[in-house]
Parts: sequence; C-alpha cells; structure tokens
Amino acid sequence: MATASEDGNPERVLIGRVSGVFGTRGWLKIHSYTRPHDNLLTYQVWHLRVDGNWQACRVVSAKKHGPGLIAQLTGVSNRDLALELVGCDIAITRSMLPTNADGEYYWADLIGMTVRNLSGIQFGEITQMMATGANDVMVVQGDTARLIPYVSGIYVIDVDIESRSVLVDWHEDD
Repeated sequence: MATASEDGNPERVLIGRVSGVFGTRGWLKIHSYTRPHDNLLTYQVWHLRVDGNWQACRVVSAKKHGPGLIAQLTGVSNRDLALELVGCDIAITRSMLPTNADGEYYWADLIGMTVRNLSGIQFGEITQMMATGANDVMVVQGDTARLIPYVSGIYVIDVDIESRSVLVDWHEDD
C-alpha cells in the first residue's frame, strides 16, 4: 500500500502524489500509492508537502476519472493555484489507516527493515516495495541490490516488527 514518509516521520504515511491539474477550477490529478488505487479517496484530510513543509488540506471532492483520480482541495479554486501543487507528496497520519490483521503489514512498515537469510547473512535494508503481476517484491539494498519476492511462507519466513527485521529463505547468490 503506502510508503514511509521520506522525512522519517513514522506517523506520516505517503499515499500518493499530485501528478497534474484537471480543468480550470482547481481540480488536481492524483497518482495513488494505495491498493486498490481509489482507497486514497476515503481520506478527507490529506497532508501535502509544499516547498518542503507539510500542511493539512481538507478534500472538498474526490473521485475516479477514467483510469485515474481527481480531487479538489479547500482553498484551491483555480488552475494557477492547482499548478503550484503539482509534484507534491500526499500523506495521511498513521492513525487514519485501518488496523491490519495478524501477519499483514503495510509497505510503510517494511521500509527500512533489515533483511537476513536462514544462514544468518544480512542482505541489507528494504528500501522499496514494488507491485508486480504475480506478487509484491522487496527491494533490498546492501552490498548489492536484491529483488526478493514477498511471498509469506515461501520466501518470507518471519517479519519481526519489534526488531525491525525480516527473515527470508533466499540464497546469497540469488
């Protein structure tokens, strides 16, 4: 789903980005990081990173539009104001996220975790999660970059939130 906030604040979770403007009345095109992508529409308050600073913005209206999403925010009433927000990250506070079932994790929870294999070899840290057609993939950066499928019980043996580590069944040379 969402990714950890780049500023390191664990209470802020990135859920999307303003990708463009729509029309002349301040509507924004939105690129969602949520799955399904329209889950982003359920949040009424977004935090936008504008010029490096986070500011809360109330969503006036948001909806699917073709294959994408569009939204209008309080105070953004024309195209010029909307253009100033293109490229801004969109985040929510972690407390707004639904509670996970046991064994389920948000991508934001996995970013930064240390990954080691069954032989005790530490591969590095998860820097990114990617969705593929078959399964999610962890991007693990250490001495070398590794792409490890996130398949519980097959490749991912254990996720320890407390110790911020992931145990994988993955050979050092894979």
